[in-house]
Amino acid sequence: MVADSTLSRTLTGIAAGVPYLAIPPPDPAPTVPIVVALHAFEPPRSEAALAGTLPLLGLPAWRFYLGLPLFGHRLPKGGVSEVNRLGREDYLLQLYSPVVRQAAAELPLAVAELRRSFSLADAPLGLMGVGAGGAAVFLALIESDLPVGAVGVVNPVIDPTHVLSARERHLGVDYTWDDQSRDAAAGLDFTERADELASRGPDTPVLIVNGEHDEIIRPSHGRLLHDALSPHHQPHTLRHVVIPDLAHTLGPEPGLDPGPPTPGTVLTDRALTEWFHTHLIARPQAAP
Repeated sequence: MVADSTLSRTLTGIAAGVPYLAIPPPDPAPTVPIVVALHAFEPPRSEAALAGTLPLLGLPAWRFYLGLPLFGHRLPKGGVSEVNRLGREDYLLQLYSPVVRQAAAELPLAVAELRRSFSLADAPLGLMGVGAGGAAVFLALIESDLPVGAVGVVNPVIDPTHVLSARERHLGVDYTWDDQSRDAAAGLDFTERADELASRGPDTPVLIVNGEHDEIIRPSHGRLLHDALSPHHQPHTLRHVVIPDLAHTLGPEPGLDPGPPTPGTVLTDRALTEWFHTHLIARPQAAP
């Protein structure tokens, strides 16, 4: 969890319609890098939970944790029950794909507003995502011109069919596929779209973190994405890390507040911190 001194310095607000929680660096100069992070559908499933679980301790940068559509402050009418209903009706078409696509589309707008609000026009940018948040980061890289200095994702949903298969195993109900759902899944399969992902920023450093005990997005899935991206990267700009004792979820239910630190989350936070320190601070990228 975030140390008490760090929690006392957090800020909250809305940027381009997106709720955020911000942790300022000790020296908030205009050129200090920023890292913008998106949470998961599973714990951590809020800005505060992600900030407490992966605070990037020791990184001298602004950290902005954004809320996903249909979560937290943006729950639909009917609240969690309505979100669950959408998932039961059609998890891919009614819930997963709309949330990931909206989060990806609004990310550049939120970043631009955060830059203006905090006078960070020249700050190098890093993107971080967990689970579905990682998928939204990948989609934003493909479909926007947002300049990014480094990317770090944890248990990213590389292909939504893995999540649907896990739901089938858990619920005992097969997902019904049709042309629309197959097209939606293909558009969010980032191993298949690796060439597009790489061509968007072949020099953008990417860290893929998988939990050793993740039974939904397995380490082998992360390795396949790494291998698909590797022809477009120098060895130092692409890395795949498997964290021992880390599952798909990074904390306990209900996932709205950070759980106690675990060896897996501590190692994950350390890997992300070192990655962003290397690629945003030691070798900062030019901002727009």
